[in-house]
Amino acid sequence: PLGWRVSALPVPLDEGSPEWGDSRYVRLELSGTVRLADALNQLYVLLPVLDDGKHYWITSDEIDKLVRAGEGWLYGHPERGLITRRYLGRRWALARTALARLAELGDEPEERLEPALAEEAPEGETAADEAAAAEAEAHGATGDDAHGVAGGGAGTSGASGDEVPGALGEKRAPLSAQRRAAVLRTLEELGATSVIDLGCGQGELVGALLSRPRFARVAGMDVSAMALAIAARKLKLERMPDAKRARLTLFQGALTYTDARLAGYDAAVLMEVVEHVDPPRLAALEQVVFGHARPGHVVVTTPNVEYNPRYAFLTGLRHPDHRFEWTRAEFAAWARGVGERHGYRVELRPVGEEDPELGPPTQMGVFTRDQRS
Repeated sequence: PLGWRVSALPVPLDEGSPEWGDSRYVRLELSGTVRLADALNQLYVLLPVLDDGKHYWITSDEIDKLVRAGEGWLYGHPERGLITRRYLGRRWALARTALARLAELGDEPEERLEPALAEEAPEGETAADEAAAAEAEAHGATGDDAHGVAGGGAGTSGASGDEVPGALGEKRAPLSAQRRAAVLRTLEELGATSVIDLGCGQGELVGALLSRPRFARVAGMDVSAMALAIAARKLKLERMPDAKRARLTLFQGALTYTDARLAGYDAAVLMEVVEHVDPPRLAALEQVVFGHARPGHVVVTTPNVEYNPRYAFLTGLRHPDHRFEWTRAEFAAWARGVGERHGYRVELRPVGEEDPELGPPTQMGVFTRDQRS
């Protein structure tokens, strides 16, 4: 699930006495293309998990270490419950807290889950408690399923976990759902029948596109092999009916390098993607998408940084991986510049309820290629 190729060869008890059989050790080799910092974080967590033993006193401080090392990969791992419990010495209350905190890091702040549960388990916990916790983790909500939980990491802002801040008692759809719905409405309005989701992540938009038969060809591209593996699992790729599977393509790639696989679609979507690109690399992304792939339409969404004061808990950008967040004027200037350079006209639209002074939480640019270009 983490993108490694794995070779594990048993180590014999005694090479001179093969009849003694194998020892409990293996010679393990991992190969793949993984950022060094990510590889070290994975090993930091997984070595004690494979050893299945912590050799020192476990306190709540271990949660902080696990969250730091597991950010970006652990919550999406299919064995996250087992890994977390083993790392924390099978202290299930600590594990539940760690899983909740990891889930918070997976989404934008307005989409966080409810606050972490108490860190220390009550006295007298039994193996039955551990089994019940494992069952809950196996069948409970994932980060995506938990949208709309009341309270939330964003609770200090007065909003429910993943809802846009609003009046007391007023329920609103999660901003992530509003974004997806806005993109889908726009694609249908544009008459697109083939769509590529650039930076598809774990496949939420791809799944929504596949559920609509009008989209005869759907593709998802992401730089992360792990995100694509999670997307394939969430979409139930192995059990997908043949007719539906024939409409779908998932592949790994980078938006800053020309790629022939990006061409030939009616529309391309960059939903909450551009803000993850280093500003000096935006020109390369622009050339790849608008200069080479040149779909008939491009739909771009990105946070409106002016709206951030609405999140009382927020002390920076909306996500630790964001390289920047644009004001409305900055996004408009970028969008119009891209359109002028590549022969697209652009329409700017709000996503989410607009604040009279601060604008909408998300801003959208709808690019349409000039038929003469």
